Amino acid sequence: MHPAYSVILFTTASGAGLGLLAWLALAGLLGLVATERWLGFAGFALAFILVTAGLLASTAHLGRPERAWRAFSQWRTSWLSREGVMAIATYVPAGVLAAGWVFFESADGLFTVMAALTIACALLTLLTTGMIYASLRTIRQWHQPLTAPIYIVLGLTSGAVLLNLLLALFGEQRGWIAWIAVAGLAVSAALKWAYWLAIDGEAREHTIGAATGLGGLGKVRVLEPPHTQPNYIMREMGYRVARRHARTLRNLALLLAFALPAVLLLLTLDAGRTGAAVSAILATLSMGLGLVIERWLFFAEAEHVSMLYYGAEVA
Repeated sequence: MHPAYSVILFTTASGAGLGLLAWLALAGLLGLVATERWLGFAGFALAFILVTAGLLASTAHLGRPERAWRAFSQWRTSWLSREGVMAIATYVPAGVLAAGWVFFESADGLFTVMAALTIACALLTLLTTGMIYASLRTIRQWHQPLTAPIYIVLGLTSGAVLLNLLLALFGEQRGWIAWIAVAGLAVSAALKWAYWLAIDGEAREHTIGAATGLGGLGKVRVLEPPHTQPNYIMREMGYRVARRHARTLRNLALLLAFALPAVLLLLTLDAGRTGAAVSAILATLSMGLGLVIERWLFFAEAEHVSMLYYGAEVA
């Protein structure tokens, strides 16, 4: 599949924003951080900007972006529609919680309920995002049991890294969020490695013979190409990344998205305020770059079954 940069931005930015909302809500709910006005303002503003930027970026991938609102109408059958509904729904409790935190410096009473709802809505939105891809049987690499869990864990982990950054910048570094972020990075790396092993090792059952139903008669091949020149399907569905490049990019993603941020987060535990802030900034930048590479690979390595009709032997 051709990696669409708008969708890459959407999934990485929105995932991080939703993860940050979930951790802010949990921290306020359990009293893990002080509900200080400017910390709340910076945290919720960053989260809302990331989620909103991601949602707006996703419309750039549409042929008619002005009709994006119609996606909300198919929530009964479409995971894409469910994601849109849940993303917008998350703004409501998160907005009320943000108001309580910023204007009243409180997460008690009504705001406690809003914090719990924010966590639930953020997690459900991350789930629906993952299920958009996991539900597509036409793409073997996406139709995997680990696809949705990886989206959830990566969203929560990147959100934890962002919260660690905010606390470090405000001089309120808490060891618990750094350890949670490190644990999340370890789990994310393990899940991503297991995912790559799964897509590399499973049987390739999608063939031209299976697609046409003629495989029982012998080897099936295409006599003539469907089109005499490249078209939209070939450009979007036929993109390929060389295996040697994929291996290099996988290793780079593991290093930048997981290993290096984990080391930098551990350095923040014993550093002073300035050192903790610098390490937290570097960890955030490293993970951000690594996640862009990881998400680019997620699309670039995907093989759509439609390419069987354009000469591909398996998908």
